[in-house]
Amino acid sequence: MEKLARKQVQQLTPYLSARRIGGSGDVWLNANESPFDNEYKTDFARLNRYSECQPKALIEAYAAYAGVKPEQTLTSRGADEGIELLIRAFCEPGEDAILYCPPTYGMYAISAETIGVERKIVSLTPDWQLDLAGIEANLDKVKLVFVCSPNNPTGNLVKREDIVSLLEMTKDRAIVVMDEAYIDFCPEASTVDLLAQYPNLAILRTLSKAFALAGLRCGFTLANEELINVLLKVIAPYPVPIPVAEIATQALSEAGLARAKFQVLDLNANRAYLQVGLSMIPGLEVFEGWGNYLLVKFPDGDALFKAAWDTGIILRNSPIENCVRISVGNRDECEKTLGFIRNYYR
Repeated sequence: MEKLARKQVQQLTPYLSARRIGGSGDVWLNANESPFDNEYKTDFARLNRYSECQPKALIEAYAAYAGVKPEQTLTSRGADEGIELLIRAFCEPGEDAILYCPPTYGMYAISAETIGVERKIVSLTPDWQLDLAGIEANLDKVKLVFVCSPNNPTGNLVKREDIVSLLEMTKDRAIVVMDEAYIDFCPEASTVDLLAQYPNLAILRTLSKAFALAGLRCGFTLANEELINVLLKVIAPYPVPIPVAEIATQALSEAGLARAKFQVLDLNANRAYLQVGLSMIPGLEVFEGWGNYLLVKFPDGDALFKAAWDTGIILRNSPIENCVRISVGNRDECEKTLGFIRNYYR
């Protein structure tokens, strides 16, 4: 069957998600998931009927939360589907390209490769900011430029003035896709206010992180109405199952938003606790993080990762040399992880 697959698929290396990598333990800090297991109720009625393509209550609830109009909002199966929709809608296979800036989220490249769209790489600067000159020199054939802020796995914010410069640079040439999967942990850094000024801006959001709904697979794309209408041409007929829409709408209710805000405050406090504790261990470099994770550089990252893995503390290896990404869990998980690392370097 392998030889019947498209050539791009035959050569494709799949994204190694945390679940594909596996592991066995009682402290799971490898997938940037929330430690909060919130309860929701649904009667599972109307399952004999198809869902709406864009459930009205859900769209209105998220638009209100994000501060945009409902017609500027599209919901999908996680932000990952949003990535794929943008590439499918705007890139001609074999002709157009996307551009992304590693180290960053791996699905931009894999989605493009799967569809047969060229990938152009302009690495981030040493301080993990945009190389604007490098991007400008590589915009030929580029339809989409992906920027992640807070960036995964580094955790830093991309400078707002550089994002504005990129939007100006790509006017009438390409769409800038801001991946704001972790923006709920630092909402003041969102680019949502730029939508009114830049029709070439699209923003990816998700309920997986701050809303503790990774297993629900519910994401959003925010953009001007014309761009949203293009995406609606290529999205599946029934992308959001009825129970997903009902639970997501509950999460975006007044009570749900209050709970999410409280839990974000708790996770940000745990991140600070972990950052301070790790910074006190000689030989470690802890990078400032704005999401629900920290990137830490160890004397030997692979050895630390394996030692933690063997004791049931599951972290995430990073493509950056000797760096390990640590998700922020509950206080008990953070204490166990910090204690293990302290003892390891004692």
